[in-house]
Amino acid sequence: MALAAGARMYGAQIYNPAPVTGLKPTSDGKWDVQTPHGTIRANCIVNTAGFWAREVGKMIGFEHPTIPVHHQYVVTATVPEVKALKKELAVIRDLEGSYYMRQERDGLLFGPYEKMEKMVLQDSWVRDGVPPGFGKELFESDLDRIMEHIEMAMEMVPVLKKADIINVVSGPITYTPDLLPMVGPHQGIRNYWTAIGFGYGVIHAGGIGKFLSDWIINREPPYDLIECDPSRYGKWTDVPFICAKARESYGFNNVVGYPKEERFAGRPTSRTSGVYKLLKDKCSMGFHAGWEQPHWFYKPGDDTGYKPSFRRTNWFSSVGGECRLVMEKVGVIDLTPFGKFIVKGKDSLKLLDHLFANNMPKVGQTNISHMLTPAGRVFAEVTLTHMTPGEFLLITGSGSELHDLRWIETEAAEGRYDVDINNVTDKIGVLGIAGPNSRKVLQKLTDEDMSDAGFKFLHCKNIQLAGIPVRAIRISYTGTLMCFNCVYMCVGELGWELYIEQKNMAAVYQAMMEAGKDEGIDNFGTYAMASLRLEKGFRGWGAEEIKGKGLKRKLSYLSVRTDDVDPEGNETIWHNGKVVGNTTSGAYSYSSQQSLVFGYLPLELSSVGQQVEVELLDKKYPATVIQEPLVLTEPTRTRLAKKAKA
Repeated sequence: MALAAGARMYGAQIYNPAPVTGLKPTSDGKWDVQTPHGTIRANCIVNTAGFWAREVGKMIGFEHPTIPVHHQYVVTATVPEVKALKKELAVIRDLEGSYYMRQERDGLLFGPYEKMEKMVLQDSWVRDGVPPGFGKELFESDLDRIMEHIEMAMEMVPVLKKADIINVVSGPITYTPDLLPMVGPHQGIRNYWTAIGFGYGVIHAGGIGKFLSDWIINREPPYDLIECDPSRYGKWTDVPFICAKARESYGFNNVVGYPKEERFAGRPTSRTSGVYKLLKDKCSMGFHAGWEQPHWFYKPGDDTGYKPSFRRTNWFSSVGGECRLVMEKVGVIDLTPFGKFIVKGKDSLKLLDHLFANNMPKVGQTNISHMLTPAGRVFAEVTLTHMTPGEFLLITGSGSELHDLRWIETEAAEGRYDVDINNVTDKIGVLGIAGPNSRKVLQKLTDEDMSDAGFKFLHCKNIQLAGIPVRAIRISYTGTLMCFNCVYMCVGELGWELYIEQKNMAAVYQAMMEAGKDEGIDNFGTYAMASLRLEKGFRGWGAEEIKGKGLKRKLSYLSVRTDDVDPEGNETIWHNGKVVGNTTSGAYSYSSQQSLVFGYLPLELSSVGQQVEVELLDKKYPATVIQEPLVLTEPTRTRLAKKAKA
């Protein structure tokens, strides 16, 4: 009510009660919002409807992946020890007991998160809709469901044992599959925005309201919240997946989160690549935008499966072998989760030249380009391939698929460009093959000349591989561009990306594995790719791309002297007992046998040789700013070897 009063002061009009009975988009991108009191013409609409969000979305054909969960909390009468305090208690979050507790007037408020088998979903609302007329009603409480959490809270806060319970509240809170809200414009329709899926309600209202209003007015977000982008979900988030994830995620409100964490409920989704069945029992899979993608592969004698830990665990030695495989022989990786779009039509070149801060590639060539916002910020990085005159293949990271597609579609519509934009992400599989022997393997399977002269760097060709049509892009890189979505930037070794129809992907994979036996071919996963990226000094999308305002800080490359723990990103950097910066991404370098990390440091502490400390698991480890890259890319090594020989 306070926020509403403030909004009215500045001219907002609030109609209540005014249920929305229909939403009709107009040809110019506006909306007719139909209510019992009449129709409102709006430039844009924002769905902030809480557990009615699915109903609103369905009016325009969306199935938003939100589901109501029964959440209970307990309120006590006055507790003398609380009333006697001079200042308000801090909020307690007990991870072992899975509950939160805070002061409520002169008493306590206590809210648990039950285990998966005890929590209750209001899944009937997902299937049948919220009952007409439901408003501020509550559900029937059930203390038995939360009794074990109450007992643990009493052990932590003994005054709770004597407190009188005056109220047990049980009501609906809305969850998304990953617990994060859906905030921003939605892909697939113009000027439709969401602010839904909030598990904590009004506490987010001020910040999210400011974030969205700034974005709507200025046509770009004031800062990056891509992890909350509504377009991170797609058609693969069906009702069974939503329900399974809500049961799993509810208890994760109050648990310890691990590096490289995986959650397995609802998996796999409908998004599996053409080689998934061949690989699923040979590796530990990760989850990327609905896809299953190999993180690391098992070797005989390995302790297999997912083993969460803050320290190096069962994957460590096997990932080292995969790094050596790519550096010394040849490895194959499944890169199908890439977002993939085809843009063609009369104005395709004109549109892309408007969107990207780079010259467009010539037919048969590829380049790396940045989409910019009106203010000149980097919105996305995309690989552009000019396949035939006026027809382009755009590749982006898996987590950016619909995020980037929305921007392209919006610009095309508002600029009235005559183009056809087709999302082919689910139709086309991608295999990466990298390493010094990769050319030999492919040459056995094709009549196409795969030599340096015959197939140049960043060129694209349609080839036959084992008799199967494949679009191949030659990859190997000599510089230090960002590592966003391409294996060659990440591993820095000779290689190709192969774009294949999903139905033919397994056949191409098996043909390469057979042809590469003498070359020592094997699989590698994304953990190895991350290590190879770090040691060659390639930046990571979203983490190492931001320049400090006024150049007050600099992205630095550090070697960290650790024991059995490695930096992951978001760790604190110390100097002389003070916090001076933060890490952005890190990994263990198997080539140099040390931990490496990127981090932002003040300019005066960014020189090579500067000593600082990186905090890991409550311990400060010595770190040194070093010259990047630590390991040279394959083309650079080859060029230096030729120069030395000459």
